[in-house]
Amino acid sequence: MTRPDMALFLAMTAGSSPTPWLLSIASALARFGPWLSAAVMLGAGLRHRDERGYLLALLCMAAIGSLVSHALASTLGYPRPFMLGLTPSHLPHGGSDGLPSTHATVMGLVAFGLLVRRPLRRNGLAAMVLALATGWARIHVGVHFPLDVVAGLGLAAALLTGFLALQWQLRIRLGAQPVAPPLTPPAIAPSHREKPLP
Repeated sequence: MTRPDMALFLAMTAGSSPTPWLLSIASALARFGPWLSAAVMLGAGLRHRDERGYLLALLCMAAIGSLVSHALASTLGYPRPFMLGLTPSHLPHGGSDGLPSTHATVMGLVAFGLLVRRPLRRNGLAAMVLALATGWARIHVGVHFPLDVVAGLGLAAALLTGFLALQWQLRIRLGAQPVAPPLTPPAIAPSHREKPLP
């Protein structure tokens, strides 16, 4: 199979003669990158209580992103590098298709979602560094092509854009609802009024 990112993949992958220390780093990131990203999100929730509702919604979006990514990969049917015999898999992995990368989709959604909220941008920068590092790591260990990772990040951006557009529309619709008039005290019947002093 000819791919436009083949040369870039061959330059980034560990191949059959990996550098041990670099492979150790890549393997650790490929395994634990998503957990580190979750820890960044948890830290954001602990520090910014006002953003917890948004973070919960973002977590739900990440779960939806995972399902969409798996469905797209199954539909498109692009195999992973080790499945084509281009490199050994330095990370135990099943034979599911790899375009787009689900790791990149989920971690990208978390990173982009944090970056668009001003109070959460520092967390977003950390999450983006982790997403990019994990993407590189999964290429290095032979389970993804570079375009798999780019496609995952693109899918994350598209899903987040849709989520934010829906949120914006809901705010407009809810804001357009007529506000109930403030309650006024009931009128006091004349018979119950105090008689004027003589």
